[in-house]
Amino acid sequence: MAVLRWSKTISPRHGTGAGMGGTDRTRWWPYVLLGLTCLAGWAFKGHCGAYWTDSIQYTTGCYSDAVPFWGLRGVAAGQLPYVDARMEYPVLTGGLIWVEGLVTRTLFGPVANAAHFLGVVAAVNALLAFLVLAMMERAGVDRRRLYWWAAAPPLILYLGHNWDMLAVAFAIAALLAARRGAAINATALAALGTAAKLFPILLLPLFGLAALFPGERRQVTGRLTAAALLVVIAIAYWGAVNVPVAFGAYQNWSEFYRFSGERSGTAASIWELLSTSGFWVTSIPQRNLVSGGLFLVGAAMIVALGWRRHGDRPWLLFTPVLAWFLLTNKVYSPQFDLWLYPVLILTSYRLWPIAWFALGDFLAYFAEFWWFAGMEGHLPAATQGEIAIAAAVRGAAMLWIIAASLRQPAPDWVEFRPPTGSPPHPDRPRPVG
Repeated sequence: MAVLRWSKTISPRHGTGAGMGGTDRTRWWPYVLLGLTCLAGWAFKGHCGAYWTDSIQYTTGCYSDAVPFWGLRGVAAGQLPYVDARMEYPVLTGGLIWVEGLVTRTLFGPVANAAHFLGVVAAVNALLAFLVLAMMERAGVDRRRLYWWAAAPPLILYLGHNWDMLAVAFAIAALLAARRGAAINATALAALGTAAKLFPILLLPLFGLAALFPGERRQVTGRLTAAALLVVIAIAYWGAVNVPVAFGAYQNWSEFYRFSGERSGTAASIWELLSTSGFWVTSIPQRNLVSGGLFLVGAAMIVALGWRRHGDRPWLLFTPVLAWFLLTNKVYSPQFDLWLYPVLILTSYRLWPIAWFALGDFLAYFAEFWWFAGMEGHLPAATQGEIAIAAAVRGAAMLWIIAASLRQPAPDWVEFRPPTGSPPHPDRPRPVG
């Protein structure tokens, strides 16, 4: 049901409209800019080719999961994820990887290699980036924010990095559905996003709270029924994707969850930085327990503090909750910043903190990969101290964003509703229909 309605979410609006209206020639400028950004992203990852030497994937930052996955996860051989090959991604992402491998082998035949696969991955992610832009336009997001997405630095860094854009697209679609008041659609889309990557699951409790504590007066039984329905919808959509694969190939299906629990951490996570500095050395079970507990307590406080301002739109609290999740998680891979960036564009009252966050992302990205280069004896090389500085710049931006999200109002595009029957102003965002 939600998937069928998604087409309504992304289809362009016809006729004249606001700044991105059909008769406005400048409507397409964000799309042109996004095309240039995606080309830059493909060039950034693709210039290293299929075979890495002298740690070029670290010194230039062109590392991509697509290259090792081509051979090590059976993509080149056409093996089915989970059934024939290991896969440390959730099911929808594993399915996307298989489809992209099929496209690569079909297009390039026996000469297909990892570079060709990387090109297909980047192309599909570019299509998803355009989908996000179209959804933003459809929702009436103002022109300036559309440009911020069209020129997003994380798209250059991560367009060809891996497959997280799929879950990003689902998360944005769920947020925009929640903004329209389409709770069932929003829940289904968030559940499907969780089947692609875990972070959209953070939307589901917010949707449930919105059903339990709506702005209008409702009977307790009605609220409980509405919340229970959302729980059923979430389980049904997530289960429809996962249960058949789990039933047929449980060991490989569950690898993503085991792998997440067994990982020690990444170089730019707070837990790894504390450990390598000797300030607080923790084991993997300790990190799992402390990071999980810290996140839950902090997220509950964020929702409680933010409810007074945003209780009528709890989906706006996804931004500080997601930022807090990234800060407290034991794993903070560079591409996780792509999760937060478009959400910030939608929900941040002011845009300059997004630039601060993007700067921190850029610094942390190269600090981490240059640290890997140094470990292999190549230059440029970075130290753990330099990673800590970069992570501090990014972390300070995220803490600011969390605080600002709780005390600042919703951005204007969320609030805007033109008078019924009045013609749209050419310089204003278009309303949601």
